[in-house]
Amino acid sequence: MKGLRPRTVLGLLGGMTLTRHYYHCADCGTGTVPFDHTLGLGATRQTPAAREVIALAGSVDSFAEAADTLLPKLSGLRVSESTVERVTEAVGSEIGRALAGGAVFGEARPWDWHRDADGRTVAYVSCDATGVRIQGPGGATADGRMVNVGMVYNPIPEEKARWAHPGRARPAWQARYVTSLDGLDGLGEPLRRQGGQVGMDGADRWVAISDGGSGLEEFLTSNFPRVEVVILDFYHASEYLGAIGRAWHPGDEERSKAWSAEWCHALKHTGGEAVLSKLRVLEGEPVPAAARVPLAEAVRYFGNQKHRMYYPSYRAKGWQIGSGPVESACKSVVGARMKQAGMRWGTDGADQVGHIRGLFRGETGQWDAFWSRN
Repeated sequence: MKGLRPRTVLGLLGGMTLTRHYYHCADCGTGTVPFDHTLGLGATRQTPAAREVIALAGSVDSFAEAADTLLPKLSGLRVSESTVERVTEAVGSEIGRALAGGAVFGEARPWDWHRDADGRTVAYVSCDATGVRIQGPGGATADGRMVNVGMVYNPIPEEKARWAHPGRARPAWQARYVTSLDGLDGLGEPLRRQGGQVGMDGADRWVAISDGGSGLEEFLTSNFPRVEVVILDFYHASEYLGAIGRAWHPGDEERSKAWSAEWCHALKHTGGEAVLSKLRVLEGEPVPAAARVPLAEAVRYFGNQKHRMYYPSYRAKGWQIGSGPVESACKSVVGARMKQAGMRWGTDGADQVGHIRGLFRGETGQWDAFWSRN
């Protein structure tokens, strides 16, 4: 032992100076302070509890708002905006490295999967992407980037009889999220591990839902080979029909909505193949000039996606047909924090905050599990 050395750190009660024993190895020339490791201080100036509170505030609102309002009001901590940014992004980076290295946070406990109309339990998986504004070095203009969001979830059926436990109170919403700024390749393994953590293998069926974006079907079926079908989000398909209706009856919202409603009803009750046939017949009939382009686009889209539009069959089985949960995830995980007015991100910061937001917005217990391991 070489003696005692002081160190000033920031804790939840403010700044404090610790006096610790310092040890030095004469053979290797390195020094160590075991008490720092016991307290989880590492190289940071903040205690683990202070880091958690700072990172939490930085993940909820802008770094400036966290420093100026949230932290002083809620915890009494007073740190700079740059400290909030630095701590939040460092924690996000740590989460990202841990996920990439195989870590899964939260209790390994199988979910009580809800049942479809056949009485079989169903696990759902989905993915989507949302754009964020990016700035280059020194604030230079740069192209935006897409943050991919993947989720495993257990939607609650409308029919109470299909709940896992119909005799109990309404179950809680269950979902786990992962994000990636490096394309879909960065989602596969972490998302599969999330599924394993919640007992996805124990569900009788796997169902995937997507908006038909490029590469999504291949990603879902290759990473989740038990998926029976990748359902095309009904509302994305409906938008193509709505575009025709608006072009067919420009300026007449009532007639436009009526036209679209009739075709969407047909889509839901007869499926994509039948509607595609009707659209092709429509192409050969007199059509308003303004409707020609959206009609051609719909024919092309339905032709490419019809194998994922068997909506009558999906509904008969009691399956979800909308990608609302993953679209909501894009908004709540990414958009609510990273797409506020005027915000631009460095690529590293966008990736790091995406990781921390995914953990924060995920199933109860994941956030605490990350911090308890430290």
